[in-house]
Amino acid sequence: MSAVLKTPAFHFQQGDTPLLVSMPHSGTQLTDDVNAGLTGDAQCLPDTDWFIPELYPFLEALGVGVIQANYSRFVIDLNRPYDDKPLYQTKTTGLFPDILFADQPVFQSGHEPSADHRQFCKDHIWRPYHDTIAQELARLKSKFGYAILFDAHSIAAQVPMLFEGTLPDFNWGTNEGLSCDERIRHAVNQVIEPHYSQVTNGRFKGGYITRHFGQPEQGIHAIQLELSQATYLDTDKAAHHEYALDQSKLPHIHNQLKKVIGAILASKL
Repeated sequence: MSAVLKTPAFHFQQGDTPLLVSMPHSGTQLTDDVNAGLTGDAQCLPDTDWFIPELYPFLEALGVGVIQANYSRFVIDLNRPYDDKPLYQTKTTGLFPDILFADQPVFQSGHEPSADHRQFCKDHIWRPYHDTIAQELARLKSKFGYAILFDAHSIAAQVPMLFEGTLPDFNWGTNEGLSCDERIRHAVNQVIEPHYSQVTNGRFKGGYITRHFGQPEQGIHAIQLELSQATYLDTDKAAHHEYALDQSKLPHIHNQLKKVIGAILASKL
């Protein structure tokens, strides 16, 4: 077994509100096995949810807990089920992505990670991440009577393999209303400024984390945000696979996301 984690699987900061924010796709660390096999197109990690932690710098001050993945989704996708059962009928990527969103291979032919490596990643990255979420949501529910999970994502505004046209800015997923109380969905919809567009349960209805943990009948609610990267990235650089925050956009998206988190905290359940 050559797999080894050179850094912890994730960062976890406990909060003192009913809300936990999950960031499963912001990681950029690679195992040696994955790094050695990536294609040239994959080496810049184009499908990363870029700079998600930097979009929520106010969480600690608000008392909101956070769990943030350190490893790239090319190592293992934390927003897919352990058994890799497909979430969507349309084309997508799995627990161990083998294609990029650009519909090109992730790995050089014959250099894909071994079955042993993949099992190692399931045991040492996927399981601890999900176990920590489960334990923290249980703690928050015990303390407050309910718990809310906010799964924070982002994606390029245009990804032809996954959807036609251009995404709205804010793409909310509540598993067609099954993963959270309607008051949470209403609260976030109400605070989005008019210059941003939004949709609920459009192309993105919530991935595995939202669907699995969102059990409102048990007092645990989950909502996913798939944020268009056009709201905060330098889009000219991103078009050339160079990823940088757009400093002119950043204050506006910080303000908007802080309102979103505030609205969730104010939605007493």
